Amino acid sequence: MAKKKTEKKLRIIPLGGIGEIGKNMTAFEYGNDMIVVDCGLAFPREDMLGIDYVIPDASYLEENREKLRAFIITHGHEDHIGAVPYIVPEFDVPVYGTRLTLALIQNKFEEHKIEGVRLLQVDPGEKVKAGVFSVEFIQVCHSIDDAVSLAIETPVGMVIHTGDFKIDYTPTDGKKANLNRFAELGAQGVLALLSDSTNAERTGVSLSEKEVSDSFEGYFSKARGRIIITTFASNIHRLQQVVDKAKLYNRKICIIGRSMVKIVELASELGYLKMPPNMIVDITEISKLKDNKVVILTTGSQGEGMSGLSRIAMGEMQGIEIKPGDIVIVSASTIPGNEVNVNNILNLLFKKGATVIHERMAKVHVTGHACQDELKLMLAIVKPKYFIPVHGEYRHLFRHAMLAEDLGVSTKNIFIPELGNVVEFSKAEARMEEKVSAGATLIDGLGIGDVGAAVIKERKQLSQDGLVVALAKITYQRSKRTKVECDIISRGFVYVKDSEDLYMRSEELVKKAVEECLADGVSEQAAMKSRIKKTLQTYFYSTTKRNPMIIPIIIEN
Repeated sequence: MAKKKTEKKLRIIPLGGIGEIGKNMTAFEYGNDMIVVDCGLAFPREDMLGIDYVIPDASYLEENREKLRAFIITHGHEDHIGAVPYIVPEFDVPVYGTRLTLALIQNKFEEHKIEGVRLLQVDPGEKVKAGVFSVEFIQVCHSIDDAVSLAIETPVGMVIHTGDFKIDYTPTDGKKANLNRFAELGAQGVLALLSDSTNAERTGVSLSEKEVSDSFEGYFSKARGRIIITTFASNIHRLQQVVDKAKLYNRKICIIGRSMVKIVELASELGYLKMPPNMIVDITEISKLKDNKVVILTTGSQGEGMSGLSRIAMGEMQGIEIKPGDIVIVSASTIPGNEVNVNNILNLLFKKGATVIHERMAKVHVTGHACQDELKLMLAIVKPKYFIPVHGEYRHLFRHAMLAEDLGVSTKNIFIPELGNVVEFSKAEARMEEKVSAGATLIDGLGIGDVGAAVIKERKQLSQDGLVVALAKITYQRSKRTKVECDIISRGFVYVKDSEDLYMRSEELVKKAVEECLADGVSEQAAMKSRIKKTLQTYFYSTTKRNPMIIPIIIEN
């Protein structure tokens, strides 16, 4: 009897960007072929002490490296390309993206001294073939140029991945979302839609970038002093608006911040940013110009400690001192987790006499993500059989799922996966399957994944209760009794001069613990260290209610 052939199925596997903001990455797998959409990072939470970035766990890709055919990137924001230099070079496959997106990725490779990765440019409207998958790039609006959605043709049906998007009918660059193409695909039949959920809780529609242009017009026309603007360096549309207003009101522009300088140079070179070279002035030239002839464009919209705006606010930027008459415009939204840093900088600016404008006061920033009415429109024209909300915390995904249900998608056809959940599709049905390896890899300096939960726990303990080193010196003497001496050294635990009794008692306890071990015939250092640690832990907690990290060191002579 002939064996029944096992039906191949499409497997969609979120490896990042589900139940969280950032580190977006999704695998599409069918038989022996796999493609990966996006490869982003997230910024560390406050409890991830010392961590620089968080990237997706790529172990599932490593386990299936022979299947991987390509990385497909939707746009150039950090939460979609930030992990590329850490993950992509491990696989001998091409990276597909639009012109600006690939230029930003190439810039990262140069910073990391990475060579040999194939970067293949695709324009909106074009298709690429990767194994059994055919991927079409569809133009959309977002807060960065060259953003695209993806129409992924698979053996079991069409899947649309929106990437990050909004529907802006009056974009400043004139590049509107190609809604006609989405409607055409919807009429032909779409198996599944994966859609951006970032603003699923916000009613109505997102404001147009033109609203920011109108606000800038008002501030530039009335300002009598310097204008200092901070925004995301990658928001080239916003940078162009600053340039246009500065040109209109005959102001020179000083650019501050490494990432801002690099983006301006790159975008100008590629033709995305149109700025006359004679508009730019060095920071040393600002003092030679009248205040009403200066615009300062800087990094620091998130209150980063070493950013341009932070250094200006703290008086650490040579050549720029905040003074009454300065207008500071924060043209960006605050990323969750950065609120304290941003508020601290705003308070400093206010104290120094600046007029500070931010998005809660005026229309100086608009979101790059679709709100509820735009999400509904996407659902209505695509008309997917199955729906998977992506890019957001669980509350965003849940609210987006409710919108889909309101628009007629059957509840049983809506999936809210967790990281690593496999959503499996055949031509007849879909279901949530087993989990694969997924999670987070922590980047600390040059270390990739070498800092885990245990190290973070130790760092938390150090930050909360400090460190105590118990140094025990054992001198073995032939004709005399073994001599035990002890010294206690601490950092961040208690103030030494006010705690002499505590330290003297600690030394006595360590000495006693070592002597008891020797008397009991216990000479292994591991056992003695364990006894010292336990003794001090009990004593310190009973006297201070603190649990410092204790490091016993034994020296034997």
